Amino acid sequence: MPRPKALIAWSSGKDSAWALHEARKAGDYDIVGALTTVTDTFERVSMHGVREELLRAQLEAAGLPSITVRIPFPCTNDIYEAWMAAAMQDAVAAGVTHVIFGDLFLADLRAWREAKLAAINVTAVFPIWMRPTDGLAREMIAAGVEAHLAVVDLKKLSARFAGRRFDASLLGDLPSGIDPCGENGEFHSFVSAGPMLSRKIPVRVGETVVREGFAFADLLPA
Repeated sequence: MPRPKALIAWSSGKDSAWALHEARKAGDYDIVGALTTVTDTFERVSMHGVREELLRAQLEAAGLPSITVRIPFPCTNDIYEAWMAAAMQDAVAAGVTHVIFGDLFLADLRAWREAKLAAINVTAVFPIWMRPTDGLAREMIAAGVEAHLAVVDLKKLSARFAGRRFDASLLGDLPSGIDPCGENGEFHSFVSAGPMLSRKIPVRVGETVVREGFAFADLLPA
């Protein structure tokens, strides 16, 4: 029997990358594409600020066709939901029945995702749900995941964390109360290597830009 077709909700960060890794290991779904929101004004992954050039290289290494939802800046919630709904309608027409997410423990966000997808008869899947984040972060690092912090929330972390490698040293330097996986929005990342990628994506860290309460590290192709 053919496996159900699924998309991976792809942010370019470590949690969605690890969800892909876990889903592929389980083998329950035929993962046919990566769904990513890009802010068209900047040509960067929304929230993460990662250049599209790096996103394309990353998805090529992951062996995933890109399904890009382009949104303006600023973007209202109504616009976001309308354009995402259009992308999902196309996916459903192509036979997609599941969407895989890298969420860990934000119950309200999970419930919102499930409700939106249930309305179009699509099932949300959460391969790493409720995994203890300290152990999960160290498991990722031990497995060869290489990532940089692409953006940090300045209400929670200093700008000096922007651009840092996601490694044991970083975990040791995180202040008390900061989730090791950044699940509360403390930081977002870009994965450049790991078991879900066929090759390493060379990157270097450019300047850090502060905008609207966030510090964005400009990650550049090396």
